[in-house]
Amino acid sequence: MPKKKLIEVALPLDVINRESAREKSIRHGHPSTLHLWWSRKPLAAARAVLFAQLVDDPSSRPGDFPTEELQRKERKRLHALIERLVKWENIHDEDLFAEVRAEIHRSTDGKPPPILDPFAGGGTIPLEAQRLGLETYASDLNPVAVLINKALVEIPSKFRDKIPVFPGLAESEFREWKGAQGLAADVRSYGAWIHAEAESRIGHLYPKAIAPDGSKVTVIAWIWARTVTCPNPGCGIAMPLVRSWWLGKKTGKQAYVVPSVVPDGSHSSGKRVKFEIGSDPASAPRQVSDGTMSARQGGVCLACDSVASKSHIKNEGMAGRMGTVLMGVVAKGDRRRIYLSPTSVHELAADVDHRADVPDQEIAFDPRNLWVPQYGMRRFIDLFTRRQLVALATFGDLVGEAHDRVLRDGNSPSYAAAVATYLGLAVSRLSDYGSTISTWMPDPKNEGIRNTFARQALPMTWGFAEANPFSDSSGNFGFMLRGIDRVLSGWNGRSDAVAFQGNAIDYVGGPALISTDPPYYDNIVYSDLSDYFYVWLRRSIRAYHGDLLGAMLVPKIDELVANPYRHGGRLRAREFFEEGFRAVFSNARKHALDQFPITVYYAFKQAEGDAGGAASTGWETLLEGMIRSGWEITSTWPLRSERDGRMSSVGVNSLASSIVLSLRPRLEGAFMTDRRGFVAALEAELPDALRRLQQGQIAPVDLPQAAIGPGMAVFSRYSKVLESDGSKMSVRAALARINEILDQVLAEQEGDFDTTTRWAISWYRQHGYGIGHFGAADNLARARNTSVDAMDRDGILTSRAGNVRLISPVSLPAQYDIRADRHTSNWEVLHHLTKTLERDGIAPAGDFLREAVSLPNSVIDADLLKELAHLLFRIAEAHSWTKDALSFNNLVTSWPDILDAAQDVRSTAPAQPTLDFAEQDD
Repeated sequence: MPKKKLIEVALPLDVINRESAREKSIRHGHPSTLHLWWSRKPLAAARAVLFAQLVDDPSSRPGDFPTEELQRKERKRLHALIERLVKWENIHDEDLFAEVRAEIHRSTDGKPPPILDPFAGGGTIPLEAQRLGLETYASDLNPVAVLINKALVEIPSKFRDKIPVFPGLAESEFREWKGAQGLAADVRSYGAWIHAEAESRIGHLYPKAIAPDGSKVTVIAWIWARTVTCPNPGCGIAMPLVRSWWLGKKTGKQAYVVPSVVPDGSHSSGKRVKFEIGSDPASAPRQVSDGTMSARQGGVCLACDSVASKSHIKNEGMAGRMGTVLMGVVAKGDRRRIYLSPTSVHELAADVDHRADVPDQEIAFDPRNLWVPQYGMRRFIDLFTRRQLVALATFGDLVGEAHDRVLRDGNSPSYAAAVATYLGLAVSRLSDYGSTISTWMPDPKNEGIRNTFARQALPMTWGFAEANPFSDSSGNFGFMLRGIDRVLSGWNGRSDAVAFQGNAIDYVGGPALISTDPPYYDNIVYSDLSDYFYVWLRRSIRAYHGDLLGAMLVPKIDELVANPYRHGGRLRAREFFEEGFRAVFSNARKHALDQFPITVYYAFKQAEGDAGGAASTGWETLLEGMIRSGWEITSTWPLRSERDGRMSSVGVNSLASSIVLSLRPRLEGAFMTDRRGFVAALEAELPDALRRLQQGQIAPVDLPQAAIGPGMAVFSRYSKVLESDGSKMSVRAALARINEILDQVLAEQEGDFDTTTRWAISWYRQHGYGIGHFGAADNLARARNTSVDAMDRDGILTSRAGNVRLISPVSLPAQYDIRADRHTSNWEVLHHLTKTLERDGIAPAGDFLREAVSLPNSVIDADLLKELAHLLFRIAEAHSWTKDALSFNNLVTSWPDILDAAQDVRSTAPAQPTLDFAEQDD
């Protein structure tokens, strides 16, 4: 019998989710700064999942941990290790990773399996597998993804500890070059040469501006607007299409564009729009916030107020008659931006002839995500100004020249190609900030250039920002190099890795263990979007990656995405995806390793779910596809990289940003059962699994989706489950049964509580903290062998004038001494604990809990308090009592810290009688 792994039993999920969310604010050295990729999984989550996928759960080692209590202690130790492992600050802690690798070796008899991600994408899983010291294989059909993986895991491991070859560098910086530091130094140095050489060749195209004090200042960006001819025959002015005139909104440093219509004989209409810069918010004209463009009606002419409809604008674009006009110049001042009116010098500097050898491939057709072709921008060349094309082509050419310099300096073709690869990625990154889709953000917190792919689409933009690649602000080439340099300098892979191009169906075999984040339906059209980067990468580094960059565009026919525009409608696209998905995981099933589960991530779209928010067709299809492919689902863990505090009903998929599943091959010749047998198995197994989940660090908001795991483990172990009419039970029906048993188990847990708490739970379920009638409350109290008057005296409710109301945490008295309270209940303690946490914080809450469980003859139990918070969260969520749900969820997610605080208090006062809190939390 294969040993259960930690991921199949319990995870410190809330810590993993908290660190995953925190990771979004980390840029310095984060792999995302190597190159953009869409929908990256958090590094913290991937690291934790891989560890838990390989390490034994203590329950699978009864010889070492014969009792449930010993298993809990060991599980807690492993969870504490994961908590340290997922922190970003610890990724260079060699002692920690040695400890982690020792745990992995202990659970794998010293022979951990290789890890394969057949949908490697942005490289998160391969990078974390390599960081854990595991032999790593990363494959993807998309050549851009393969290049990113090569740059993240393959190339650094190939040139580990290499001394740099740039002349004089090895002697001047380090005595010892570890990891990829030497490679990073060469990329930095040859990149600096490219920067300087490019500036000498085309720097004149980026003139300085004249500040109000007469000094020359470096331009950060030029602000342009697209134009079309006014449809009014009597006007005919070149209409600027602008969403907003604002340029800067920092208090005291506001700036905006002031347009005015002036006579101009050089234009066919006899007039033009003039642009100046304003800075006084009190004097700003009405249209500063409005601009001229409306999402519904189109553009409004500043000269005659005529409306240019969206169809007119599209027709002008398709006819090649959409123009541009310079509205303003942004320059670098003394710790601030300087906004200047446009001049002829800057207009003429941008009017250059572009190179003939720039990417001219067609943009794919997908009006949902690629909007620009509808406006006449049908080829990639159309997405850039002439000056941007010259710059990108120049930087791309210099990558080749830098390659030749590396070859002369180091005499190693493979190393020269490696350095060129990173320089080519830098040029590709530059293109993300160097197109006419990039916009200027006036946001006070982030006043600068927004990149092309600020969203997973190529949207149409009206005003756009053209960055200066030679400035030291956003959008410059040095910024792109620094991101790559920091990733390489911090690389600490502990094993070799191989990244290669391949169809997942063909490469899921062999002795490797799968951990992967596959594409799902049409969430992201990776190939269409990545064409944008591919065309520039192909131009700059095709000579060193001919096998990857030989085609004109990214392969699309075999891409496992349900694209209705590629496969002849939604139905055929869905069939294509589902058949391909089953083929991948059916093939993986044939070669699966019996000792370990595979892990698969499922990314939710926020809109998924049925009309009632109770189910997700995509989620059900994933589960159905896995089961049909011969897999048994052993756990489901919701991963949330966004911590917005939103409470959702059971099954609403905005709850989690993704779910990771662990799966094992279903036994050949598995038995089938009927509905009654399935429900009986759920009733037998789900209570223990649920209690383990509650004891672990899992938020109540995540409990329903986590409980799907043990429920689906029961359902998917059978070859089929038959309904009463002989038909096969669907996944949707199975999920409904699992949720029913979940509610039943939570209800049965009420029997563990004291009398007062059982009454309060029943009353809360009916009324929350609202008013109910005394008669109903009295009848319920008599049935529970208590009385309303007694509970009124005990301070959990108020009974006045025939009305009864539970006292909410916020309404409890400010001063409460639990040692003087002769009649306490778990209900009362939970509510005072909630109030203390929200009012005073973790440490006072820990102090209060310590006192509560230490009272002589106390009925208060720390585990029961936590279970009560889970139960009340479930009730509050079902009634959409959002504030209550947030309070109970916050209490549970803070539970480990509260227990730690209780331990700290205990250690400073050893004479106080206490419980062993170290054994209270799993």
